[in-house]
Amino acid sequence: MKVMVFVKASTESEAGVMPDEKLLTEMGRYNQRLVDAGILLDGDGLRPSSAGVRIRFSGSNRSVVDGPFAEAKELVAGYWVWNVNSMPQAIDWAKQCPFEDGEIELRPYFEPDDLGEAFTPELRMEEKAMSRKAAANRKRQKSR
Repeated sequence: MKVMVFVKASTESEAGVMPDEKLLTEMGRYNQRLVDAGILLDGDGLRPSSAGVRIRFSGSNRSVVDGPFAEAKELVAGYWVWNVNSMPQAIDWAKQCPFEDGEIELRPYFEPDDLGEAFTPELRMEEKAMSRKAAANRKRQKSR
């Protein structure tokens, strides 16, 4: 099962404070363990919300709201995408993260069968084709 792991923002991350060398080294080791275990599919850190925008939808109207956004604890500072056998396995890995403070949120992805009959065979084929193209885009981006 795929799980999105959200690293919640902090006052420091929202202020643009970068991690120190010790934490970067520990995170590198942790990420390597995730890779070696075949769990890590993707992950990255995000800039503070002051560098972001939100798009608000109301009927056919769209409005852009510039950051920063309030409540750092409700924001995301980074993420991982993991492939695990179960939520208990994901929880075990999350508990091993070298953070001393903060919070991580884990949420499973929908699987195709979760979408029921509305996800028709035609839509499944379209989704597979789109996924292949997105994978090719990622591969091309990494080779730049």
